[in-house]
Amino acid sequence: MASFLQLALLIAIILVAAKAAGYLSTRINQPSVFGEILVGVLLGPSLINMMGFSFVSDTHLHEMITLMGEFGVLLLMFLAGLELHLSDLLKSAKVAAYAGILGVLLPVGLGIGFGELVGMDLNHALFLGLTLGATSVSISAQVLIELKVIRSRVGYGLLGAAVFDDVLVLLLLSIFLAVLSGSTGLAGILIAIGKMLLFLGVSTAIGLWVLPFIVRITHNRSISQGTTSLAVVIMLLFGASAELVGGMAAITGAFLAGLMFARTSEKSKIETGFHSLAYALFVPIFFVSIGLGVDLRTVDSSSIWIMLGITILAIIGKVLGSGAGALFSKFNFRESLQIGIGMVSRGEVGLIIAKIGYDGGFLTNDLFSAIVGMILITTLITPPLLRIAFHHKKTNPPIDTPLEISPKEENS
Repeated sequence: MASFLQLALLIAIILVAAKAAGYLSTRINQPSVFGEILVGVLLGPSLINMMGFSFVSDTHLHEMITLMGEFGVLLLMFLAGLELHLSDLLKSAKVAAYAGILGVLLPVGLGIGFGELVGMDLNHALFLGLTLGATSVSISAQVLIELKVIRSRVGYGLLGAAVFDDVLVLLLLSIFLAVLSGSTGLAGILIAIGKMLLFLGVSTAIGLWVLPFIVRITHNRSISQGTTSLAVVIMLLFGASAELVGGMAAITGAFLAGLMFARTSEKSKIETGFHSLAYALFVPIFFVSIGLGVDLRTVDSSSIWIMLGITILAIIGKVLGSGAGALFSKFNFRESLQIGIGMVSRGEVGLIIAKIGYDGGFLTNDLFSAIVGMILITTLITPPLLRIAFHHKKTNPPIDTPLEISPKEENS
């Protein structure tokens, strides 16, 4: 069978399974993303091993599905940014900074301490701490969108904290690798910080002053879906620049691109186009691909206790660290708990950092397997925990800012 037909069949299976699992998940009052990730685990090497079906002969198909999933997470984070107002996000800078910084430092410290306690050498313990410090806000963003609270002050605080988390973890990772290589010192650290600031400054300037002009020109031309195509191009360029220029995760660039397009007059048209593109194809593939990348059979008895231990620390570190940051910012206890829970998922960001550590020899095979298990557990439990945390009462709207309701939300 031709490679294209193999890919087509696999995508068809993934979409049917994802939509069915998402629907069943909502029937038991859980976010659809919970079912989509779980069915990915079932389709993966842990149980069914979809990539081992008899008609699959192309060894590159798993990589292709993973790449499609990465495109899906960019679309998801762009839509999350498109839902928000830049001015309100800036008003949440204090809670974002406190929750983001404490939500990294506490888990990293707990991971290092745990590694030292069980007899790991310092390098392994440090890298374990870095994996615990990571956060994948794409999972929480999807839940906030489903619950229609992404534009609450908790939503703004959570997404802002995730940006701080992303910057700080990747900065710590860069410092760690630089120190081990012995090729750079303080100058290298300052360069890494400068690259991040350069990307954030230039991309924000382009978004504020250049992008509206380009959108107007595109809108006034007879180009089929021109504005939506422009948004896709800018999203991809911002995502690529975030990694290549700023040394940050591509999802940060996509999120920033969404924030910038939210200020344009074509926001509603772009949102309609992106929503169909994302949720009909790429976002379900992303959530399923997380499960496809996990093989629970590699977690043997010798690493189960380590997996359980670091999972508990991963949850405690984010809930207490980010939650304390929110409390320091005068959020009430429930709102602080919501932010802390929203930072628990490690998702694809945790997997990326763990893979870097494994490939670099900073994680043993058993420790890597335990970390993968932790990432899966934290990713699976975050959606239902967030649902419970928001069950009784929605959070207040952003301070001094009335919460706008779109026609779609009014009719839902």
